[in-house]
Amino acid sequence: MSDSALPLVISAPEPRTLDLIFTPEALARFRARYRIVETSPEGVAALPHDVLAEARYIVGQPPIAPETLERMTALRCVFNVESNLINNMPYETLFSRGIHVVTTGMVFAEPVAELGLAMALNLARDIVDADLAFRQGKELWGGEGNQAARLL
Repeated sequence: MSDSALPLVISAPEPRTLDLIFTPEALARFRARYRIVETSPEGVAALPHDVLAEARYIVGQPPIAPETLERMTALRCVFNVESNLINNMPYETLFSRGIHVVTTGMVFAEPVAELGLAMALNLARDIVDADLAFRQGKELWGGEGNQAARLL
């Protein structure tokens, strides 16, 4: 397939980068299967008319004014790489045109849950301060070290 036949993707993933989002192998496949136009979020609206008209996907969450969206006649999906869904594009218009907006929220679910559990355990058992005391040779043992501990 010639490069011009590949689907066009506008890449504006700030504050992330494609190298951060993809493994090297996945990024190589991405680059092989799509024509990628890289720009800043603010630069999307200034892209040439033919690029906007042909863009099928956006990777990122750049501001998209209604006028810019009107020119994006082939757009099918916005891949929001932050899961923030900030109010910087006309979501109602996107949805009414059948354009999907997908997020990475599920990717973060397990790490966020683990972090929440770690924080809860720290608050219940004062793990960080106990670790510091241990490193300084000032740890308390038995009942003395657990006076403020509680169960979750």
